[in-house]
Amino acid sequence: MSSPVPPHGSKAAGPSSQTSTLLLLLKMRTFVALILVFAFFAFAAPNFLTGANMLIISKHVALNALLAIGMTFVIVSGGIDLSVGSIVGLCAMVAGWLVLYGIDLRIGWSLQFNTLEICVIVAIAGILIGLINGILITKLNVAPFIATLGTLYVARGAALLFSDGRTFPNLAGNPDYGSDTFKLIGSGTWLGVPLSVWIMVVVAVLAAYLATRTPVGRHIYAVGGNERGAALSGVNVDRIKLFVYMFSGFCAALVGLIIASQLQASHPATGETFELNAIAAAVLGGTSMSGGRGRIGGTIVGAFVIGILADGLIMMGVSSFWQTVIKGLVIIAAVVVDQVQQKLQARVVLQGQA
Repeated sequence: MSSPVPPHGSKAAGPSSQTSTLLLLLKMRTFVALILVFAFFAFAAPNFLTGANMLIISKHVALNALLAIGMTFVIVSGGIDLSVGSIVGLCAMVAGWLVLYGIDLRIGWSLQFNTLEICVIVAIAGILIGLINGILITKLNVAPFIATLGTLYVARGAALLFSDGRTFPNLAGNPDYGSDTFKLIGSGTWLGVPLSVWIMVVVAVLAAYLATRTPVGRHIYAVGGNERGAALSGVNVDRIKLFVYMFSGFCAALVGLIIASQLQASHPATGETFELNAIAAAVLGGTSMSGGRGRIGGTIVGAFVIGILADGLIMMGVSSFWQTVIKGLVIIAAVVVDQVQQKLQARVVLQGQA
């Protein structure tokens, strides 16, 4: 028996060309936003396209991108990390303390460290704070929002206690201990590109490889997409959650190191509100707040959008208050667009099955 033929003039089941075009634009929204923002400030902001300004923007983007990469893994796994800004501040203070004083052994001696050792110690500090977040969430069943909010306050308080709220100045280092190269982390260049940008590139490439080419990456997406289903399929959910928060802490430690090196000073208020920029970059880059979806490449583009937007508004003389409002609107808009994309994709799937 032959299958029924649709009446003449009727449309076959499946997504319309308009729907497919809209869905494609929604998927490419971050690139579209980047082009529009860049083009706008190229015309509206004086000296925006100068080499010096591009260098400054690249440094700012590198810092936000590093935080956002760690945040992407956390959000994809179904969590959130509000503590990264405070981890930045605390790790910057740890770096400043090690450069200036080392570790006093209380016996008339002190341990002094070279630049590499300082970087390793600070990275370990960031990873340990991330581990604490992970333990609170996995072992004590504290909601990620509450756990990382508490860590935000604890880490910021610890940063203030490090110096009674004062700044550690003049982090030039000591050539006798090999710490005089500390300043190169934030101010050095290679092939004309700041080292901070190279650090971001290396971390981004490793994170992208981890997300797309390794079992750990697949498990992160599985946990965020369906935690119970991932557990039933043999994924160690607790271990994955511990990993993503430790990786986020590691990224925050790198940012703390870079900022302390760039400024050659450490201040306990370093990193305030950085977590908002990281979340904005990740969400704008297509990371779903409900978990299970997100790409490192999209996050990097999102970080560029946030960085260009922030620096462009400053160059145009826009009030810092309005800058905060605009960033908030960007986050809201990104979440709304993401919801629209999910509903449209679900509709396309249903049409394809009809």
